[in-house]
Amino acid sequence: MLERIQAVAAQVGSVVVGKQPQIRMALACLLARGHLLIEDVPGVGKTTLAHALSISLGLQFKRVQFTNDLLPADIVGISIFERDNNRFVFHPGPVFSQVLLADEINRASPKTQSALLEAMEERQVSVDGEPRRLPEPFFVIATQNPQDQIGTFPLPESQLDRFLMCIELGDPDPKSERALLEGADRGDMVARLEPRMTPADLVEAQRSLKAIRTSPALLDYVQNLLTHSRRAPIFSEGLSPRAGLALLQAARAWAMLDGRNHVLPDDVQAVLVAVAGHRLRPAKGSATSHRARAELVAELSKAVAIP
Repeated sequence: MLERIQAVAAQVGSVVVGKQPQIRMALACLLARGHLLIEDVPGVGKTTLAHALSISLGLQFKRVQFTNDLLPADIVGISIFERDNNRFVFHPGPVFSQVLLADEINRASPKTQSALLEAMEERQVSVDGEPRRLPEPFFVIATQNPQDQIGTFPLPESQLDRFLMCIELGDPDPKSERALLEGADRGDMVARLEPRMTPADLVEAQRSLKAIRTSPALLDYVQNLLTHSRRAPIFSEGLSPRAGLALLQAARAWAMLDGRNHVLPDDVQAVLVAVAGHRLRPAKGSATSHRARAELVAELSKAVAIP
């Protein structure tokens, strides 16, 4: 199974060049059954990464371009009355896919953003009072433009907390940028990709995370991180129990990618910024940039002893 996952990473890396750490983080997020938020300026490959991941994992993919006039029904679907049958028939929206790319999610209004809350947490949507299950597996990969750009809305805390990880791609290094300039069109490359895993393989890999061991000392370390984030005066809002579970699950996925059957403190450290950065709130000012969030998490990391 690890060889297949590595084949996925290698294939995605052939399209999104120079971003192996971010690709690995995205894979760890999906293995942990989490949703992924990719935050960066336009044009650095956020959408390409999401599309290449879904194809390489063999998953059904649908994209929604979020705009300020997008409605919740445009995402979850709508019931339309059919006169011939004399009844309402539900027409499912794009959320009924294995991977939903919510492109530029923070350009939609908070009302539309909230349409994803039930889907992301319970993997179902309620339409006309009837719950409807989503496919398995189901992931939301959302891209977000920086909040200081024109036409963006801040994501509510309840929405942010449902993203297991938030990562940033950043600009490519000179060597990778040269490869982009000299290489083929990225859209054509994505269109030629072949699945390296099946949805059944991915579900099996997700289930195998339960077998990755966590020692009592490791659990103490995670719990101490949560406790300190809630009590330290530099934070106005600490990490929730959901964040603790997300951190532990992401660390298990990171250990799996290293081929280990147990979690080390290094695994927790590796995913800490991606899992905790968008959930922490500083007591003074705000941490809107990825660098500011990383510095905030670094304060938390330094304050808690590593076992």
